[in-house]
Formats: sequence, structure tokens, C-alpha cells
Amino acid sequence: MKNNNVNRKIAIYPGTFDPITNGHLDVIKRASKIFDKLIVSVAINLSKKPMFSTIERVEMIKEAVKEITNVSVDTFSGLLIDYCKENKAFILIRGLRAISDFENEFQMALMNRKLDKNIETVFLMPSEEFTYLSSSLIKELALLNGDISNFVSGFVNKKIKEKIKC
Repeated sequence: MKNNNVNRKIAIYPGTFDPITNGHLDVIKRASKIFDKLIVSVAINLSKKPMFSTIERVEMIKEAVKEITNVSVDTFSGLLIDYCKENKAFILIRGLRAISDFENEFQMALMNRKLDKNIETVFLMPSEEFTYLSSSLIKELALLNGDISNFVSGFVNKKIKEKIKC
């Protein structure tokens, strides 16, 4: 039974993106080819201690996706399901790097579906070259003075270096 009020062409890719990596960007590019509109939404999670402020993370993502015309960047707090409803989006994009990601992502997808039966989660895998990347790993490498230029955009690399010097 089709729900005519559900727009299946809008997807949301939620996350902390602290910072956005080339792996995230790969998933964004893949999703942007599948859906008419993709909203990359930065989660405002007060329990986490991000390196970058919400405003900085949004700025970095906007710079990274500026040439992808059907991608917008936003923020959300609270229940993701409510945010989806506000944006008339019923598809969530989640990136899977390794089998270890699956269990947690699977639980979240089932919970979201339980909260709203119209919500579907689409799992996308990044290219093999990005499967081991995580924002935490990038930050740790940068803090140890390692070269992160192959893992993030030039803009993000610059922002991380500026942040570490503070």
C-alpha cells in the first residue's frame, strides 16, 4: 500500500561528521546519484565532545559538497524521526565501513522503523580505499602530527591543522 504523502526522493544522511572525511564524501556522492535531494545533517549531540563546533562542521561539509547541486547541509537535534517528518524525508542513508558497523546500524534502523513504519534505511558502502577511515582515526592521526591529506579534503585538512594549533 503506497502512502502518497511520502516523498521517496528525499534522503537524509545524518551524522556527527567531526570532521567530514573522504569516506563520508564518497557516501554522499553515491547517495546523491540515487536520490533527487540529499540532506546531510549534522547531529547536535551534547553528550559528545566534538573537536569542531556545529557551525564549523556545517562549514566544512558545505565546502566539500558545494559542487553537488542536489545536496544541502543542515543540523538537527532531538529525535531523528521527527527531523525526517519535518523534511518530508523517509529514507535515511547510513554508511557501512566494515561488518563491525553493521550491528549498531542494524539496531538503529530497526528502532527507527519501529518509531515510524514509513522510515527506510539504505546502507551504502564507501569505496574500498575508505573502508578503514573514521573521523576519530583522522583526529588521532592529526594530533600525532601524521599526514591526513589523503583522507580529508584540503579545506578540512587546513581546518584541522588550525584547530590543533589552538
